[in-house]
Amino acid sequence: MRNEIELEALIEAYLNGELSADEVQAFELRRAADPNLDHKVVAHKMFLESLNEFGTTSSLRDKLNKIHSTIDVDALSDELRPHPSFIVNLWRKNKSAMAVAASFLVLTFVSIYSISHSSKQNGSYEMMRRELVKIQNSQNRLIRNVNSNNKAAKAPSNPAQFGGTGFALTSNGYLCTNYHVIDKADSIYVQNSKGDSYKVKVVYQDPQYDLAILKIVDSQFTSLSTLPYKLKLNNTGMGEHVYTLGFPKDDAVLGEGYLSSKTGYGGDTLSYQVDIRVNPGNSGGPLLDNQGNVIGVISAKETSIDGAAYAIKSKYVLEALRAIPQDSLGATVKVNKKNPLQGLQRTEQIEKIQDHVFMIKVYN
Repeated sequence: MRNEIELEALIEAYLNGELSADEVQAFELRRAADPNLDHKVVAHKMFLESLNEFGTTSSLRDKLNKIHSTIDVDALSDELRPHPSFIVNLWRKNKSAMAVAASFLVLTFVSIYSISHSSKQNGSYEMMRRELVKIQNSQNRLIRNVNSNNKAAKAPSNPAQFGGTGFALTSNGYLCTNYHVIDKADSIYVQNSKGDSYKVKVVYQDPQYDLAILKIVDSQFTSLSTLPYKLKLNNTGMGEHVYTLGFPKDDAVLGEGYLSSKTGYGGDTLSYQVDIRVNPGNSGGPLLDNQGNVIGVISAKETSIDGAAYAIKSKYVLEALRAIPQDSLGATVKVNKKNPLQGLQRTEQIEKIQDHVFMIKVYN
């Protein structure tokens, strides 16, 4: 606990410019070598910025309240007359307080505009979990059965509250998604491309990396075909063409783009930035390169920049899997090897992976 407190103090001193040049250099070397530390720095920076903005707003509100308290509202009300001279008398008697109030009113408008304008420039980090309860008249309805003979487990009859995407890590039913997709869930179901629903349980979750591993525990589930893709552990270069398959609506949607930065929001080294269109429901979807390797997990987007999305690097998915005992995992996840998707056209690749990508439905 003490080490954590000391680390937080060091991060804050670094962000506030209180370290010497040598200390800054040593800290940045440590940060570059430790993704976990880098992630904490980015999170603490966002926290401090939010705190400062709150302080500015609170200070302005207090000043306006003090000015308001100096004005005798009842006396002014008694003097109201439908005569032009009232305005002149009002100004003469209270010109000092009203001038200050007017100044702060102008300042308020300027501040609001500045904050709004800055927000549009800097953007905000928006997670891509889908709020299903707000979607009405869905074409296929989110909870559906392909036909009356469907033997797969039926999800609850009430509509799911949240949704996202997940993809298979093993043929025996282990899936990957984002932690924020399944956070606080009472029950979770997944639905495949054929419309079959299966109950799953959370076997691993990591809020810091925003990752969760699920396991299909439905008695009607047998197994999947051999996974056509592999996890890629080494970094992917900027400009690499990438694509994702996810569920921003009832049916799977393809998104294509390219890797635009090797770091994520605020320089976070845990993630990539990709120029690709994503929408609520894409969270947890696989990000693949042209060879069909999974290089990341779609997690969020920047609201003010069209096409700026973020994906957690795939090597952290493997770290999450390693946290699960191998005897319970019962399967080996292959990485960095040639896979069946390599050399295929995009349509052929999608045909092979679509049965391994699932819509996730969360019930609270």
